[in-house]
Amino acid sequence: MLSIVDLLEAGTFTTELAAYALAAISDGASFLVGAQPGGAGKTTVMGALLNFVPPGVELVAADGAATIAEGRGAQGRQTRRCYICHEIGDGQYYAYLWGENLRAYFDLPSAGHMLATNLHADTFEQARHQICETNRVPETALRGVALMFFLSVRRRGWDVSRHIDTVWASDGVDGHRQIFGSRSSGPHGHADMVAPDRLAWARRTIDELCNDNARTIEQVRSAVIKAFERLA
Repeated sequence: MLSIVDLLEAGTFTTELAAYALAAISDGASFLVGAQPGGAGKTTVMGALLNFVPPGVELVAADGAATIAEGRGAQGRQTRRCYICHEIGDGQYYAYLWGENLRAYFDLPSAGHMLATNLHADTFEQARHQICETNRVPETALRGVALMFFLSVRRRGWDVSRHIDTVWASDGVDGHRQIFGSRSSGPHGHADMVAPDRLAWARRTIDELCNDNARTIEQVRSAVIKAFERLA
């Protein structure tokens, strides 16, 4: 599994966007990664971003109705978790969600939990159509996914490059707005959902990760936890 440092070196993320993602997710933001083609790297990006989840938040696979119901119940509210849906899709695969289970999944933030998922969609409108219109997830629940990252894949012969094409954000109250485009140098628009001091901390942390040669998922996670300790 590639880390955020690998994705920075590959050009998938810019430094500014990686810092923004760290600032938001470390503060509890749920997120989604979208791209239409299979093999685009959605799961790889999701895995790298999971390194930014706050310490003490348990990672749990949303593997069905019972797991989701437990998270929504009184006992599930006692421990904050990040529920991972491997893909929003209509298939009998592990931690794939659709229909009633997907609607219940999107209700988990109301119990204080985080969400991390991906789906086959290149744009926000495609994602919204699939989630809200096809699966009847309420618009208000969709706003609980604070960040949506959409990947673009370019092929030139045998050379394949991947980069984040757009990012959409919601503060949970207003609808999603685009805050990043591949032609911009960093987040803009509704990017004020992250406090300036948090963003400055995240920028320093990303710089340290790159300068200290943290490479693997494990090394990056260890460094991020140490950065959290300094933040406290």
